[in-house]
Amino acid sequence: MEIGGRRLKSRETMAVESVTQSAPPPRSRGRTSLLQNPKIPFALALLFADAVLVFLIIAFVPYTKIDWDAYMSQVSGFVGGERDYRNLKGDTGPLVYPAGFLYVYSAFRYLTGGQVYPAQILFGLLYIINLAIVLAIYVKTDVVPWWALCLLSLSKRVHSIFVLRLFNDCVAMTLLHAALLLLMHRRWNLGLILFSGAVSVKMNVLLYAPPLLLLMLKAMDITGVLLPLAGAALVQILLGLPFLVSYPVAYISRAFNLGRVFIHFWSVNFKFIPEPVFVSKGFAIFLLAAHLISLASFAHYSWCKHEGGLCNFLYSRYVFMRLRFALFFSSSFSKKVGKSSSSPLKILNKEHIVTTMFVGNFIGIVCARSLHYQFYSWYFYSLPYLLWRTHYPTLLRLILFMGVELCWNIYPSNSLSSALLLCLHLIILWGLWSAPPEYPYAENKPSSHKNK
Repeated sequence: MEIGGRRLKSRETMAVESVTQSAPPPRSRGRTSLLQNPKIPFALALLFADAVLVFLIIAFVPYTKIDWDAYMSQVSGFVGGERDYRNLKGDTGPLVYPAGFLYVYSAFRYLTGGQVYPAQILFGLLYIINLAIVLAIYVKTDVVPWWALCLLSLSKRVHSIFVLRLFNDCVAMTLLHAALLLLMHRRWNLGLILFSGAVSVKMNVLLYAPPLLLLMLKAMDITGVLLPLAGAALVQILLGLPFLVSYPVAYISRAFNLGRVFIHFWSVNFKFIPEPVFVSKGFAIFLLAAHLISLASFAHYSWCKHEGGLCNFLYSRYVFMRLRFALFFSSSFSKKVGKSSSSPLKILNKEHIVTTMFVGNFIGIVCARSLHYQFYSWYFYSLPYLLWRTHYPTLLRLILFMGVELCWNIYPSNSLSSALLLCLHLIILWGLWSAPPEYPYAENKPSSHKNK
């Protein structure tokens, strides 16, 4: 029986232990105080300077009318008691966002009376809050040098998206960044609630879902994964409940329509593609396949490299789940396995969480059939981080950053600007692919797993 017990360990737990077999590289940095970390005072100064800039923009740059009136029309129908998504319309067409959008912009309507100027002030505050959250993410990771934080405040287009256009993308990305900050501190339940709230405002946040699921599988056992997912699902149900109990088909088909085809004229990234090809189903399938293959490749060769690859990692999760169930249902099995079945889970370091999330989203950006101007906010705040994750020289990183910003400020986009943007995206993606993956786990494992 002793021999058999050893055989059971070698076969059943070897895959589980593969999660922890790679040794972390030596790391010299320690905890730094406020005075020792130049990022913190620089970030605070940058936040103050950008706040001044934002309110100067509101005061002196004319507002651009695009979607605010349409948002207010859609919200007016909701506030007036309409629960059929087919009847919630505005100047730019029918409502195509989940229910969280209606709650958020109903609150904006209440606070601003539907007027543009107070809404701009509100979005100026939202911009500063979002920037503060993003700066906190950058300060807590050791990737971007302190002076490069100023890149986060240098986008003309992003300032315009927030305070001159008042798009719902701003709300969704602020919630997403707040969720990411919580995930960095292992607040998975609360982080998933905010993530679901961001999805309910605009579904582009789902681009973060595949890397997020992988991180959850790394950080928690199956029970720990299911609980935050259940909380996220509950958020969607509660927000959509008034529509689900009245006109469920209309709500689901309109709010979660993944098959919409955008207008070729507004495409910033694929304007060089002929319109018949752009709107074709074959082009959509090609981009979807490229998206899935890229995600799988990064997951196997980069994000799970220290676990032996994606397949080995998933198998280890499967074996670990079997052992947990066996321990739960069989006390005799528990005596045989003993300490060999202890949890192999480790604490993910902050850099690995941020890198995986940002790269996973960027892959979706590269493979998106159409990027409109407001979609720049989906990944702008991750650009400095992604560029410093590559091994490109600093000058090339800055050139890539300025090139991307230039393409997004050409209006209307043309074949040359969209082709250039795609090339810049692919260069950044190649730099991320060719960079060696960081060790994903923290050095010291705490005594208890944190999941609040």
